[in-house]
Amino acid sequence: MTLQDAVKGRRSIRKYKPDAVPRSLLQEILETARWAPSWGNTQPWEFYVLTGKPLAEFKKANRQKLNDGEAFSPDIPMPGVWPEAMKKRYMEVGKSVLEALAIKREDKDARNEYSLDMAFLFDAPCLIVACIPKDTLVEYAMLDVGLVTQTICLVAHDRGLGTCIMAFAVGHPAILKEILSIPEDRRVIVGIALGYPEPDFPLNRFERKRAELSEFVKWVG
Repeated sequence: MTLQDAVKGRRSIRKYKPDAVPRSLLQEILETARWAPSWGNTQPWEFYVLTGKPLAEFKKANRQKLNDGEAFSPDIPMPGVWPEAMKKRYMEVGKSVLEALAIKREDKDARNEYSLDMAFLFDAPCLIVACIPKDTLVEYAMLDVGLVTQTICLVAHDRGLGTCIMAFAVGHPAILKEILSIPEDRRVIVGIALGYPEPDFPLNRFERKRAELSEFVKWVG
């Protein structure tokens, strides 16, 4: 697989096979991804890899929070307002998801069932949780986490795996901190669901869209 194939072929996977990912393969992916760039080579990231019974425990607790209607309380606040162009793109992908599942927007029960699937990480057999120390400069550390997260996803795609970068996975960081014994002086940033994709599942096949260069590139000179 070429680098270009990996960049264009990687997509968010929203349904996984039950097959466990060998630890040796996870180790290989992380071993490669650790070469991602970071500001001043600070490498502020820390990762916790969750599989097996602890992952099942997390999924159950995460789903219960959703059933109880408990609001998210992430370590990094989620944006409540988007610029209009970004909001439009966000709404479009949401529409694509519902259409792929043949869910009507007014069907609250079916939409809630999809949210429950998200709480279960789309049945992914592995969750990689990215954290940073609380005493780091958050803006730069977040940039670095984004770089290494993308690298993990590209390497995983190259190895025949799928991923989904999920804020939903870290909406209740207290659960993760308890299960994973994450120190209180750490911020939980994002989760990466990982596993073998179900290739024929509709959510893994719908057409993706990206903005044209003219929407975000300014040429000077």
